[in-house]
Amino acid sequence: MRWDQLFDDLEAQLGAEERRERDSEVADRTRRERASVELGARLAAAVGAVLRLRLLSGLQLQGELLDLGEDWLLVQVQNGRQAVVPLASVTGVVGLPARASAARTARRFALGYALRGLSRDRAAVAVTDTSGHVLTGTIDVVGADSLDLAEHEIGDSRRAENLRGRQTIPFWALVLVEAR
Repeated sequence: MRWDQLFDDLEAQLGAEERRERDSEVADRTRRERASVELGARLAAAVGAVLRLRLLSGLQLQGELLDLGEDWLLVQVQNGRQAVVPLASVTGVVGLPARASAARTARRFALGYALRGLSRDRAAVAVTDTSGHVLTGTIDVVGADSLDLAEHEIGDSRRAENLRGRQTIPFWALVLVEAR
C-alpha cells in the first residue's frame, strides 16, 4: 500500500513538472510572437475602433480610426471632422486591440501623398505643430519632407487679399492636420 502511494506521488510530481515546462514554453513562444508585432499591425487591426491618441504637443485626440498608411493615421474626430496624424507624433494610444490582424494592412503611401490629396482638394486645414501652435489655411505645396501653408482664416477663401502669410512646415514638426 505504501508503494502505491509513493508511486502515485512520484507520478503526480512528474506530471506537474511536465505541465510547468509546457506552460513555460507556451509563455515563451507567446512573448516571442508579441515581440514581432509592430504598432502598425495593431493599428490596422483597430480600423473602425475609437482610439485616444496622445500627441507630441500634449494634445489628446479621440476618434474613430478610419484608415492608415505607412506613417500616418486618418481619424474621424468627435466634432465630425477628419484629421491626418503623422505616426511619428503619436506618443501613446489607448484602445488598441491586444493582437494584430492579418486581414488589414496599412496603405503603402506615405504622409506626403495623403497631404497632397488635401492640397489638391484645396481644403481648408488647421495644422498643429509640435509646440502646440495652430495655423489655419490651405496647403499650397507638399514637398518630400515639408509643406507650404498659405495662412488665412478658415471661413475665408484662399485669395491674395485674405492671406496673412505663407509658412513652410517640416513633416517632423507636424502633429495634426485637420480638414475643416
